[in-house]
Amino acid sequence: MGGKNLQPEVVLEEWNGSSSSELRKTATISASPSLSIQRSGSRFRHVGRRFFDAFVPEGFPSSVTPDYVPFQIWDSLQGLSTYIRTMLSTQALLSAIGVGEKSATVIGATFQWFLRDLTGMLGGILFTFYQGSNLDSNAKMWRLVADLMNDLGMLMDLVSPLFPSAFMPIVCLGSLSRSFTGVASGATRAALTQHFALQNNAADISAKEGSQETVATMIGMAIGMLLAHITMGFPLAIWLCFLSLTLFHMYANYKAVCCLALTSLNPQRCSIALRHFVLTGKVLSPEQVSKMEHVLPSWASSWSVRSITMAHTRVKLGARISSLHHTEMKELLRLAGANNNKGKYLLVERKGIISVVAHKDATANDIFQSFVHALVMASVPDQESRHLESISWMDKHYESFIQKLKISGWKTDRLLSPSVCWRANWVCPMDEKID
Repeated sequence: MGGKNLQPEVVLEEWNGSSSSELRKTATISASPSLSIQRSGSRFRHVGRRFFDAFVPEGFPSSVTPDYVPFQIWDSLQGLSTYIRTMLSTQALLSAIGVGEKSATVIGATFQWFLRDLTGMLGGILFTFYQGSNLDSNAKMWRLVADLMNDLGMLMDLVSPLFPSAFMPIVCLGSLSRSFTGVASGATRAALTQHFALQNNAADISAKEGSQETVATMIGMAIGMLLAHITMGFPLAIWLCFLSLTLFHMYANYKAVCCLALTSLNPQRCSIALRHFVLTGKVLSPEQVSKMEHVLPSWASSWSVRSITMAHTRVKLGARISSLHHTEMKELLRLAGANNNKGKYLLVERKGIISVVAHKDATANDIFQSFVHALVMASVPDQESRHLESISWMDKHYESFIQKLKISGWKTDRLLSPSVCWRANWVCPMDEKID
């Protein structure tokens, strides 16, 4: 051997990628017998991948939920439809204001546009005041409602030239409708972004969605301008295009929300999961529940669907005790003083509705438990024994239900429900005081 120390050959590898799970080898460097570089893959493929990374979250697809891709596809298609129709409705609105006419004044058109925007701003504030706390709990439904209101707003703009005497009321109604869209769409989008983020990458997902929306906007504007030019002077063609695109827009939105398999529990999803658990002892996965979940507003539901999936409508969270009848108040006082009352809530029945009175110190877990308890109580057919049977079921099965929910991929830290604004306080009977 001659006493020489033989050193092993060292090989360097170059890898590229924004995530450790998505790295690709691009080159291999070795020094024996001479320095050499062997490249892997083509430069064109590398550039293409970098372009692709500008539109998908870092670490895609492992950094997002499986329903991200189908939702984004349908969402982009509905967005494309919206931008095309926006060109048609805007063209009609500008002509109604008087753009292109010698008799039109700048101050008149400016005032009309200002009044239109002011109505929308006020409408957005009012909508937030009345429905802000409900948006997170029914993200799918409000997503559909938001786009429907946007469709109505654009329809108003398109109709406005046909009724010159009622132009301002029609335009203001359209702006009011779109203001609901802005609030509801923004709030539900935030909830969905949190759902998609598997690696605390909500900001990245939101940024990449902005890139996707920008591309869809540019394509939609180009097609919309071309369509507006072709259909100019042909009202029938404009209406045919607008209505056809509106129908597609509604269909694409419905398909988009149906793709979602949310892992958070709102009243409806909790009701579906609990009903199946009571019948079979098993818990449905988020994907299974999403196929059974009704995403349309309650007024659009058939009676058969309501009876199966909408048992949660029989539960009223955060009931105001001063609004109850005297007999119900006496029942509350009895329950508050009962020795078997260990929770931070009280349940009282009124005309088939189970009202939940939350304690002022009740936590999110207590609210979740009270809702499950109320659902169980509502499912007991015998009115006289509902309280005792529901308490017995909770003692035997509640912990098992929660554990199986977690195993199936559900988040059980809180129930996505409207805010519980009314609470109560009750003191142990030994103090001889109940507030």
